[in-house]
Parts: sequence; structure tokens; C-alpha cells
Amino acid sequence: MKFLDRLKNEILIADGAIGTLLYSFGTDTCFEELNLSHPDEIVKIHTAYIEAGADIIQTNTYAANYLKLQRYGLEDHVKEINSSAARLARQAAAGQNAYILGTIGGNRGIRPNTISLEEIKRSFREQLYCLLLEGVDGILLETYYDLQEIETVLSIARKETDIPLIAQVSLQESGFMQNQTPVNEALKRLEGIGADVVGLNCRLGPHHMITSLEQVELPKKAFLSAYPNAGLPAYTDGKFHFESSADYFRQSARRFRDQGVRLLGGCCGTTPEHIRAFATELNDLDPVTEKKVTFKNTNIEVKSSPVIRKERPLQEMVKERPSVIVELDPPRKLDTTRFFEGAKALKEAGIDALTLADNSLASPRISNSALGHLVKEQVGLRPLVHLTCRDRNVIGLQSHLMGLHTLGLHDVLAITGDPARVGDFPGASSVFDVSSFELIEMIKQFNEGLAFSGKDLGQKGVFSIAAAFNPNVRSLEKAVVRMEKKIKYGADYFITQPVYSEKLLLDVYEQTKHLDTPVYIGLMPLTGSKNAEFLHNEVPGIKISQNILDKMAELKHDPVQSKREGIAITKSLIEAAAELFNGIYLITPFMNYEMTVELAVYAREYSDRLSRRKQNAESFTN
Repeated sequence: MKFLDRLKNEILIADGAIGTLLYSFGTDTCFEELNLSHPDEIVKIHTAYIEAGADIIQTNTYAANYLKLQRYGLEDHVKEINSSAARLARQAAAGQNAYILGTIGGNRGIRPNTISLEEIKRSFREQLYCLLLEGVDGILLETYYDLQEIETVLSIARKETDIPLIAQVSLQESGFMQNQTPVNEALKRLEGIGADVVGLNCRLGPHHMITSLEQVELPKKAFLSAYPNAGLPAYTDGKFHFESSADYFRQSARRFRDQGVRLLGGCCGTTPEHIRAFATELNDLDPVTEKKVTFKNTNIEVKSSPVIRKERPLQEMVKERPSVIVELDPPRKLDTTRFFEGAKALKEAGIDALTLADNSLASPRISNSALGHLVKEQVGLRPLVHLTCRDRNVIGLQSHLMGLHTLGLHDVLAITGDPARVGDFPGASSVFDVSSFELIEMIKQFNEGLAFSGKDLGQKGVFSIAAAFNPNVRSLEKAVVRMEKKIKYGADYFITQPVYSEKLLLDVYEQTKHLDTPVYIGLMPLTGSKNAEFLHNEVPGIKISQNILDKMAELKHDPVQSKREGIAITKSLIEAAAELFNGIYLITPFMNYEMTVELAVYAREYSDRLSRRKQNAESFTN
């Protein structure tokens, strides 16, 4: 009898985890490759689950697709890995009256935009065909956090085959998909596309999965499934492990039945003992045909922020008048005397904001959020805090944003950050959980009152989001396309890398004048010939014209005059930039704040003269 026919009148038991079980045995490699190198071990796991009472087992193919196998250099072995997996499962099930599901896992996690749907389609079709050719009894789509992805692949599978399809989503938050779609609606949509079984797997243990299922109606045509994790993992001595007992699963079994589940298995951390507990407790029990659904409020009501910004956002200010902001890097040492001297001098020079780098060049400095708070409270100057993707994972970034908002630091520059290998600790890890695009998106979503995972933050943020723009590239057109992409993700304005060419300033203006998003032009005075050569040859994103390099070389034996020449060059660039842009971004070299104080004053005075000149020209014309 086909297992769908049995589901009409029975509760069937599925198997549990394969990957985490192999991991617990000491295997820490590509689990799917073991179908080829250690087939006997895979057969033993399948057999153990069948002996524990599983009616259905799944192939060891969760990550056996092109996109995931290429991490191990195995992308050309998709067919043999999947084919072997199906045969091993069939070998274990021979004579045991167990059904075989070909498993295909999701690819998109908390960063859905990193993998295109076209890539997913190609990878999915290849794996699907491999499993279908081996004659599996059904296809199990599991651990899909992104609703768009599972809808896409489910549609492909339904067109390609008539065998049963099981579609299971995973939830970051109980009751909701990552994009805030209520789980009841998501499962209805999957049923409408053609799934024969719909349900939940992974991420949640029995308690929260049952809570989510309480909000799910019994499908009209399909059946419900649930594959909970064995609770939350612990981490000891460099290894993850699960501690949820099989007896706890036994106690949860009837609660899953009461929610209408007819296919019940396990996910991460579960073992044959967990599955035996399910099978023993539900043996000979009929499935329920009616249930009471507890619908929770699916509309997230996010309160407007009680925070009232005293200062206008920089992107609004710079559209209306000339604006000067200055970068003053946090110190590498604990003495902050000179830093605060510079901050106070720049405040007196009339700048609009002090920007604070986030461990620039991957070298540790005093926390820019700590200094930003002190600058705001003690100096009375607006801090613009840089935020990189390098040093914090998504958890840390979310926490850091919440901290910045709580401190009243609402101006941020979202950047990728220099890789750790260029800094003081080249062996340190670069996190890069998200790209600068996704960091911008995260902050923009924060302003809507939602965490990056989709959870409600309780109130809306009020961040003003700056993004980086590097004009020192071979193709300025491509750089502008990247700007436009950042605008779509939520960037409010741009700050450029240092520019050392009046021609480049004009080129940037011509290429960006169609954008309504304002730009602050980055300018950094040179302190000497060695400084110029280093920046030009070794620092990514900075190029200096040969003319300037030659000028600085002529003065390399006179440090005082070198600085004066660096200031003179920057003043000339300020004049050229002010003709085209309202925003000037001065970068202080090596804590030489006297240089940027002089330049900030000059930029203000020149902008005032320029404004008067334009007004006089308009008056004369009229």
C-alpha cells in the first residue's frame, strides 16, 4: 500500500537525524560524501531507525546539491552521491516494509538574497532528477526558511513527478515564517501548489513546534507533518550536542497527534531512541480528524519610536546647504586626551558630524560606540558611527544596533570592512555573516520595528543610514550601479573614499547627478611622500594622481612643508568639490586634527563665498 493511502487512516513514524548523529560519532565532514566512502555506516543508521519503529526513512541527501557540495569541491559528484544514497536506503529497507523519501534541503537561510532563484532552480532540478531516477517513494523538501524558495522548488517538483511530495518549512519565530507570513497561511500555499504533506521541521523543539501547530488548520487535501529538533544544542569543548531525552519525546507524542500530525519524525539531535519513543507512544492510535485552532494576532503592531531626534538627518541637511563632516579615528591606545582635544576643536570649527571608524584596517581601537556616546554627551557634537560586517555575526550586529539606538547614536555608516588579515591580528576570523547591502537592509528593517529575523522589536528605530562609495575604480559606471543597488536596499546618503583628482570629481558628478541621494565627497590631506605612496600602492580603494605624488616627493625631506602642501592640495580639491557637491567629508590622518580643523574652516568659508557668488549671479541675471 502506498504511504499516502496509509496516512488517510494512520499516523506514520518517520526517521530522525542523520547529519547530527554522524557528527555525534565524531564525523565532521561532508556527511553526504559518506554515501560513497562509508556506505556501511549510512546503512547502519537507516537500519537503526527502521528497527526503532520508523515507517519512513529519508536518503542521506539533505545537502547533496551543486550549491552545497561545491563547498567541499564535490559539485561534480551530485549524481553519484544522490544515486548511492537512494540505493543505500533501499538496501536498508529491503524486506522491512519501509518507504524511502528522497531528501532535498533548502539553500536560503537568513540571507536569502545571496543565492538567486535561477541558481536554486538549476541545482534543484539536477538533484531531483537523480532521486527520481532511483525510484524513491516520495520527495521530502525540508528545512526551508525562505517561503519563496520552497514555493519555487515545489512547483518544479510537482510538474516533474506524480509521486508524493512532502514540503516542510522551518521557523525562526514560533508561528511565523522569516518574512512574517503566518505558518498557517504558508502551509496553505504549499498545499495549493500541490504538496501532499505539509509541515514543520528543524529549528524548534517539541514545545515551540507544537505551539506553532496550534495555529495551523487541518489541511483540506494534504496531511500534516512535524520533525522537531531534540531541543536546543549545547556547546562543550568545541562540540555541539543535544541533551533532550527520548522520554520527553514520548511525553510530546500525543500532543503532536492532537494537533493533527500524521507524519511524525525527528530533526537535529534526534536519535533512534527518540523515534522509538514516538513509535511506542502512538502505536495503534488513530489520527485526529478535527482540532481546535488557536489563531493569534498575525498583525505585528510596531509602535512609532518615542525617540525624538533633535538634529535633522544629515541626508536632509546636505540637500539644502553645504555640509562638512570629519572622520577622527578612535585611538589604538587607552589615552583619549588628544582625541577629545580634536573633537572639541572640530566642534568649534563648525562641522556637522564627527565620524568614527570601526576598527579601521582591521586593527583594534577603542569602541566607536563608547567614544560616540561621550562625544555626544561631553562635546555636544553629532557622532556618525561606522559599522562593519567583519567583526560581528548577525546576532552581534543586531545587538550592537539596539545598543546604538539606546545610546541615542542614530547616524551610522554601513560598510563591509577590511578583512582581518590586513590588521594587527591576521589570524583572526572575519565574520561577514552579511554583506554591506544586507547590513543596510538590516538597519532599514530596524527602522520598521523588525529584527533581521523578522521578529517584532516593539518600536521603530530612527537610524539615518550612510553607505560607502568608492570612485577610485576602473569602471565608474559599475560603481554607480552598486550605489543604485545600495539605494534600493535603503541607503539614505553616501560617503566616498578619498578623492585626489579634480577630473574624477567631475566624472563622479556626471555619473551620479541623476540620483536624488546626496553624496559626501571624501578628502584626506596627505602628510608626506611616504604617506602618499603607501595610500596609493597599498590601501584598497585609494588612488592618487601622479602629479600629486610628484609634488609630495619633491618635499619628502621637509615634513612641515609636506603637510602644508597636503593642505594646499586638499583646499584645491575642496574648491572643485564644492562647485559640484554640498557634502564634504574630511578624513583626519594620524590624529593630525589641526589639519582637518583648518580644512573644515576653509570648506565653510569657501562654501559661503560660493553661495554669495551664486546669489549675485542670479540677481544679475534677473
